[in-house]
Amino acid sequence: MPICRFAAEPPQGGLPSEDTLKAEFLAACLKVETDPDDPDLGTAGDIHWFPDRTWSGRTYVPATARTDTGLELFGYVSFAPGDEPGEIYAWADYTPDVADDHPEWQMDISQEVVGGWRGAGGQVAAMTLIWGVPMISSGRIVTAELGRVTVDEAEIEGERFTLLAPDAYDDTFLEVVLRDGAGNALAHESLYEEE
Repeated sequence: MPICRFAAEPPQGGLPSEDTLKAEFLAACLKVETDPDDPDLGTAGDIHWFPDRTWSGRTYVPATARTDTGLELFGYVSFAPGDEPGEIYAWADYTPDVADDHPEWQMDISQEVVGGWRGAGGQVAAMTLIWGVPMISSGRIVTAELGRVTVDEAEIEGERFTLLAPDAYDDTFLEVVLRDGAGNALAHESLYEEE
Protein backbone atom coordinates (compact mmCIF):
# COMPACT_ATOMS: atom_id res chain seq x y z
CA MET A 1 0.00 0.00 0.00
CA PRO A 2 1.68 3.27 -1.07
CA ILE A 3 1.22 5.55 1.94
CA CYS A 4 3.32 8.18 3.69
CA ARG A 5 5.27 6.82 6.65
CA PHE A 6 7.00 8.72 9.45
CA ALA A 7 5.88 12.00 7.88
CA ALA A 8 5.92 14.04 11.11
CA GLU A 9 9.04 15.44 12.73
CA PRO A 10 9.81 14.49 16.33
CA PRO A 11 10.00 17.27 18.96
CA GLN A 12 12.41 20.00 17.86
CA GLY A 13 12.06 22.63 20.59
CA GLY A 14 11.40 26.28 19.88
CA LEU A 15 7.89 26.28 21.36
CA PRO A 16 5.98 29.40 22.35
CA SER A 17 6.16 30.22 26.05
CA GLU A 18 4.06 28.07 28.38
CA ASP A 19 1.98 31.14 29.25
CA THR A 20 1.16 31.59 25.56
CA LEU A 21 0.32 27.91 25.09
CA LYS A 22 -1.88 27.96 28.19
CA ALA A 23 -3.71 31.14 27.15
CA GLU A 24 -4.39 29.80 23.64
CA PHE A 25 -5.58 26.40 24.87
CA LEU A 26 -7.88 27.89 27.53
CA ALA A 27 -9.30 30.34 24.96
CA ALA A 28 -10.17 27.37 22.73
CA CYS A 29 -11.75 25.61 25.74
CA LEU A 30 -14.05 28.59 26.28
CA LYS A 31 -15.59 27.91 22.85
CA VAL A 32 -16.46 24.28 23.70
CA GLU A 33 -20.17 23.55 24.08
CA THR A 34 -21.31 20.54 26.11
CA ASP A 35 -24.03 18.07 25.24
CA PRO A 36 -27.30 18.72 27.15
CA ASP A 37 -26.97 15.29 28.81
CA ASP A 38 -23.50 16.09 30.22
CA PRO A 39 -22.64 18.36 33.16
CA ASP A 40 -21.57 21.95 32.59
CA LEU A 41 -18.00 22.18 31.40
CA GLY A 42 -16.80 23.81 34.61
CA THR A 43 -13.33 25.21 35.20
CA ALA A 44 -10.17 23.64 33.78
CA GLY A 45 -7.59 22.37 36.24
CA ASP A 46 -3.91 21.72 35.57
CA ILE A 47 -3.01 21.39 31.90
CA HIS A 48 -0.97 18.34 30.89
CA TRP A 49 1.17 19.00 27.82
CA PHE A 50 2.28 16.25 25.45
CA PRO A 51 5.35 16.03 23.18
CA ASP A 52 5.06 18.20 20.07
CA ARG A 53 5.05 16.92 16.48
CA THR A 54 5.55 18.94 13.30
CA TRP A 55 3.93 18.17 9.95
CA SER A 56 3.22 20.17 6.79
CA GLY A 57 4.73 23.38 8.15
CA ARG A 58 2.91 23.39 11.50
CA THR A 59 3.89 22.22 14.97
CA TYR A 60 1.20 20.69 17.20
CA VAL A 61 1.39 20.67 21.00
CA PRO A 62 -1.42 18.48 22.41
CA ALA A 63 -2.92 19.00 25.86
CA THR A 64 -5.53 17.65 28.27
CA ALA A 65 -7.08 19.12 31.42
CA ARG A 66 -9.67 17.78 33.84
CA THR A 67 -12.46 20.14 34.86
CA ASP A 68 -14.01 20.60 38.29
CA THR A 69 -17.21 18.95 36.98
CA GLY A 70 -15.41 15.70 36.12
CA LEU A 71 -15.10 16.19 32.36
CA GLU A 72 -11.85 16.11 30.43
CA LEU A 73 -10.83 18.81 27.99
CA PHE A 74 -8.50 17.78 25.19
CA GLY A 75 -7.02 19.63 22.25
CA TYR A 76 -3.90 21.20 20.87
CA VAL A 77 -2.12 24.46 20.16
CA SER A 78 -0.48 24.67 16.74
CA PHE A 79 1.83 27.24 15.20
CA ALA A 80 4.18 27.88 12.29
CA PRO A 81 7.69 27.11 13.59
CA GLY A 82 10.54 29.56 13.17
CA ASP A 83 12.78 31.88 15.13
CA GLU A 84 9.56 33.37 16.49
CA PRO A 85 6.62 30.93 16.42
CA GLY A 86 3.69 32.50 14.56
CA GLU A 87 0.20 31.90 13.16
CA ILE A 88 -0.92 30.36 16.46
CA TYR A 89 -4.16 28.38 16.39
CA ALA A 90 -5.79 26.31 19.13
CA TRP A 91 -8.57 23.70 19.08
CA ALA A 92 -10.33 21.95 21.98
CA ASP A 93 -13.19 19.57 22.75
CA TYR A 94 -14.27 17.55 25.78
CA THR A 95 -15.25 14.04 26.81
CA PRO A 96 -17.18 12.69 29.80
CA ASP A 97 -15.24 9.39 29.46
CA VAL A 98 -12.20 9.59 31.70
CA ALA A 99 -9.61 6.94 32.54
CA ASP A 100 -10.58 6.91 36.23
CA ASP A 101 -13.94 5.40 35.23
CA HIS A 102 -12.42 2.77 32.93
CA PRO A 103 -9.97 0.46 34.71
CA GLU A 104 -10.07 -1.82 31.65
CA TRP A 105 -8.34 0.78 29.46
CA GLN A 106 -4.76 0.01 28.48
CA MET A 107 -4.17 3.44 26.96
CA ASP A 108 -5.98 6.75 27.36
CA ILE A 109 -5.97 8.27 23.87
CA SER A 110 -7.22 11.48 22.27
CA GLN A 111 -7.11 12.26 18.55
CA GLU A 112 -8.04 14.86 15.97
CA VAL A 113 -7.64 15.03 12.19
CA VAL A 114 -5.34 17.93 11.26
CA GLY A 115 -5.07 17.52 7.48
CA GLY A 116 -5.07 15.16 4.53
CA TRP A 117 -2.55 13.24 2.47
CA ARG A 118 -3.54 12.57 -1.14
CA GLY A 119 -2.58 9.19 -2.54
CA ALA A 120 -3.19 7.23 -5.70
CA GLY A 121 -6.60 7.07 -7.35
CA GLY A 122 -7.93 10.15 -5.59
CA GLN A 123 -7.81 8.52 -2.16
CA VAL A 124 -7.11 10.76 0.82
CA ALA A 125 -5.68 9.67 4.17
CA ALA A 126 -6.81 11.58 7.26
CA MET A 127 -3.61 12.86 8.88
CA THR A 128 -4.43 12.33 12.53
CA LEU A 129 -2.77 13.76 15.62
CA ILE A 130 -2.88 11.17 18.42
CA TRP A 131 -1.80 11.79 22.00
CA GLY A 132 -2.17 9.74 25.12
CA VAL A 133 -1.00 8.04 28.27
CA PRO A 134 -0.15 4.33 28.57
CA MET A 135 -1.88 2.58 31.47
CA ILE A 136 0.72 -0.25 31.46
CA SER A 137 3.91 0.82 33.21
CA SER A 138 6.29 -1.33 31.13
CA GLY A 139 5.43 0.46 27.87
CA ARG A 140 8.35 2.30 26.26
CA ILE A 141 7.31 2.92 22.64
CA VAL A 142 4.06 3.46 20.76
CA THR A 143 3.51 2.79 17.08
CA ALA A 144 0.72 3.77 14.71
CA GLU A 145 -0.21 0.82 12.49
CA LEU A 146 -2.23 1.23 9.30
CA GLY A 147 -3.07 -2.35 8.45
CA ARG A 148 0.27 -4.14 8.64
CA VAL A 149 2.28 -0.99 7.94
CA THR A 150 3.92 1.01 10.73
CA VAL A 151 3.33 4.65 9.79
CA ASP A 152 4.64 6.42 12.90
CA GLU A 153 6.51 5.67 16.11
CA ALA A 154 7.34 7.61 19.27
CA GLU A 155 9.03 7.02 22.58
CA ILE A 156 7.01 7.57 25.72
CA GLU A 157 8.25 10.76 27.39
CA GLY A 158 7.22 11.48 30.96
CA GLU A 159 4.38 8.92 30.70
CA ARG A 160 3.00 10.66 27.58
CA PHE A 161 3.26 10.20 23.83
CA THR A 162 2.26 11.91 20.59
CA LEU A 163 1.90 10.43 17.10
CA LEU A 164 0.87 11.99 13.79
CA ALA A 165 -0.11 9.44 11.17
CA PRO A 166 -2.34 8.74 8.16
CA ASP A 167 -5.67 7.07 8.91
CA ALA A 168 -8.77 5.88 7.03
CA TYR A 169 -6.94 5.11 3.79
CA ASP A 170 -7.89 2.41 1.29
CA ASP A 171 -10.50 1.05 3.76
CA THR A 172 -7.74 0.58 6.35
CA PHE A 173 -7.82 2.22 9.78
CA LEU A 174 -5.25 3.11 12.40
CA GLU A 175 -4.44 1.13 15.49
CA VAL A 176 -2.11 2.36 18.24
CA VAL A 177 0.21 -0.31 19.62
CA LEU A 178 2.01 -0.02 22.96
CA ARG A 179 5.35 -1.87 23.05
CA ASP A 180 8.00 -2.66 25.63
CA GLY A 181 11.69 -1.80 25.23
CA ALA A 182 12.27 -4.97 23.18
CA GLY A 183 9.47 -4.10 20.74
CA ASN A 184 6.98 -6.68 22.03
CA ALA A 185 3.33 -5.59 21.75
CA LEU A 186 1.68 -5.01 25.13
CA ALA A 187 -1.62 -3.45 24.05
CA HIS A 188 -3.56 -2.54 20.89
CA GLU A 189 -6.04 0.33 20.73
CA SER A 190 -8.33 1.26 17.83
CA LEU A 191 -9.25 4.91 17.31
CA TYR A 192 -12.81 3.81 16.67
CA GLU A 193 -15.62 2.78 19.00
CA GLU A 194 -16.15 -0.96 19.05
CA GLU A 195 -19.65 -2.04 18.07
